[in-house]
Amino acid sequence: MTRQISQYLSVDCVLFGYNGLELEVLIVDRTLNDTDSGELIINDCTLTGNHVYEDEPIEDAANRVLFDLTGLDNVFLEQFKTFAHPNRLKKPNDQLWLKSTGRDPEARIITVGFYSLVATDKVKLQWKGRNVRWVPVSEVGELAFDHNLILEEALRTLQTRIKYEPITFELLPDKFTLTQLQNVYEAIWGIELDKRNFRKKVARMKYLIQLDEKQTGVAHKPARLYVFSRDVYDKTKKELFDFTI
Repeated sequence: MTRQISQYLSVDCVLFGYNGLELEVLIVDRTLNDTDSGELIINDCTLTGNHVYEDEPIEDAANRVLFDLTGLDNVFLEQFKTFAHPNRLKKPNDQLWLKSTGRDPEARIITVGFYSLVATDKVKLQWKGRNVRWVPVSEVGELAFDHNLILEEALRTLQTRIKYEPITFELLPDKFTLTQLQNVYEAIWGIELDKRNFRKKVARMKYLIQLDEKQTGVAHKPARLYVFSRDVYDKTKKELFDFTI
């Protein structure tokens, strides 16, 4: 039995990654050539997304999109906002793209936004007929549809959520240094944090476990490694997580 795609409902996923220096986002190249001349007439980018199957829960659709691109099926994923402005697909290139793919350019399509967090070294991108690549959030240009707005809203949500939930660990390797942890917060907030105050904050985190291990293969003095313990956090989270700076 062929599954039916909803023509009016989609999901868009803002997949944030961290490469050790910068906060990145996964984008997809969108190209369209003229059918007669072969001339390239659209060459821009989108976020990762797709339409929802009629029999598919929204969360399953978002997980399907991420799995297709990353091969990961256990990724932090959170719904943050629905985008339903009637003009969200009205830019000329978007209208042309919709026509070329056999869709009604006048149809109103509602999309549900999700954001996801991964350490980029854990991701092997999957080729699905369109090029996908990591781009620093600070270097993202004009995206198709309303995807710049979706990205902005996702980043704003993330910047708030990391004050009250220990989700930044999703962006780090399994073992990390305190400097790497501080760098993640700085990359997300776009500010420089005082090292001493930051260390005072993390010293109160019972779920941040110090290992009897240090970095290897680094040119500088090796730093102590830590891990985040989800079990300890779940047992102690009745204590308010407050990482406001």
